[in-house]
Amino acid sequence: MDYSALPAINYATLHQADTLRTLDSACRNWGAFQLVGHPLSQPLQTSLSESMSSFFHLPQADKKQIERSEANPWGFYDQELTRQSPDWKEVYDYGLAEGAAMKPQWPAQVPNFKSAISSYYQACETVAFELLTAIAGNLGAPAEQMHKCFRPQHSSFVRLNYYPLCAQPAAPCGDEAASEGFLGVNPHTDAGALTLLLQDQQAGLEVYREQQWHAVAADSLVVNLGDILQVWSNDRYRAPLHRVRANSEAERFSAPFFFNPSYDTQYRPLPATVDHKHPAHYNAIEWGEFRRQRATGDYANHGQEIQISQFRI
Repeated sequence: MDYSALPAINYATLHQADTLRTLDSACRNWGAFQLVGHPLSQPLQTSLSESMSSFFHLPQADKKQIERSEANPWGFYDQELTRQSPDWKEVYDYGLAEGAAMKPQWPAQVPNFKSAISSYYQACETVAFELLTAIAGNLGAPAEQMHKCFRPQHSSFVRLNYYPLCAQPAAPCGDEAASEGFLGVNPHTDAGALTLLLQDQQAGLEVYREQQWHAVAADSLVVNLGDILQVWSNDRYRAPLHRVRANSEAERFSAPFFFNPSYDTQYRPLPATVDHKHPAHYNAIEWGEFRRQRATGDYANHGQEIQISQFRI
């Protein structure tokens, strides 16, 4: 496995020409990159890490006191499926309130939990908007054309991932879900626009490129494009297939921030990406309905999981 292959983008020079060219190349060739020089401070990361460890090491009964449901997606869950296959992980999801039923749930046993998660959400939100601005420029589109899809309120959320020790980790395999043993997360693309993933010191994330899995270095902030950016870019950029390996010797933690637009957003290839040589590859997709159908598959095997390929022209 090549731990150095994933490109690195310096957030501190994000809007400079050289960095923008590197970003465009990373989005074209990988759909993912490591972000360095970012403003997610070490104290913020330490607070998040300590809160995450404290929560997931609580007794299972305590965690299930704030278990999420189909009506309220914010909370703890340990039976999620990816592409109709069980993952070897526990999660905690936090997003902003979206109505009477959708309210964040906080573990009373971890006093600093709420402030740590809220601060991480806000920091990631700032970074995500800056990345979106840079990507829009590379696509020749006004940044506001994308930004307006996230206002006045977007549907982004933070997920805390815990990968416990696994007695039956899946052997290396192709791009399908594990048939024997378990993967931490089975192969998938992210449904939204951008994902910022903060990892601990334990490796496990892999990105699929050119018929090969590439291990991503641990202890890093990784950004990957989601399906929405693939559609916006009219396939100039691709949402990368990725997975997480289970481990029998070491547990692992990570914290993705899924940057998603408002539920009423309809997305299609941006006008700047379409011309007579490059016709639109997708029909319009409504994010709220797409997200609803994708989330339904998290709870049970409801048949084929919805994909953007079903909207391809």
